[in-house]
Amino acid sequence: MMVSFFDQFASPSYLGIPLIAIAIALPWVLYPTPSARWINNRLITIQGWFINRFTNQLMLPLNVGGHKWALLLASLMIFLITINMLGLLPYTFTPTTQLSLNMGFAVPLWLATVIIGMRNQPTVALGHLLPEGTPIPLIPVLIIIETISLFIRPLALGVRLTANLTAGHLLIQLIATAVFVLLPMMPTVAILTAAVLFLLTLLEVAVAMIQAYVFVLLLSLYL
Repeated sequence: MMVSFFDQFASPSYLGIPLIAIAIALPWVLYPTPSARWINNRLITIQGWFINRFTNQLMLPLNVGGHKWALLLASLMIFLITINMLGLLPYTFTPTTQLSLNMGFAVPLWLATVIIGMRNQPTVALGHLLPEGTPIPLIPVLIIIETISLFIRPLALGVRLTANLTAGHLLIQLIATAVFVLLPMMPTVAILTAAVLFLLTLLEVAVAMIQAYVFVLLLSLYL
């Protein structure tokens, strides 16, 4: 009996315990704890350099008040990258292919940006709903459209991350299945398909990192 290609996205459980909780908690165990010594080892040095470079790049378009979000956004970036990369290993589960988890990240953070904007700069925040110089007959229509686009933002964040990772995993599984089917019948075609699968895997590694960066970048732009 053929197994459904979408079974890989089902949340696994063992003895009634959902393993998605372990998958979410695992990334924090993999990173070394920075020490108080003057000279660290190479791994901690590379880790600190990457976090500093990413944080500087992320905070570049924000003013000084937005720099308070640096720790939260950098932690979210590292968390998403680690989960996405671990999901590419064999016999693993990718929590970020679940729309519920991605919406759980997107909605509270998006709502926080909206609340902070309304509290600190209510005039500017409400001014985004109506572009300057709009004709009077179009004012109600534009306000409705901008309001809808504002509430679509968290849905776009969650769906973008889910759809890209799900599509990549499905494509890898489809091509891998084709390789196993073609290997006894047409070995040459199977080898060429395996080469395509290797290149696709490299592309999926890049997608896993880029999508985590885009998720956090859009949050910073909303802020």
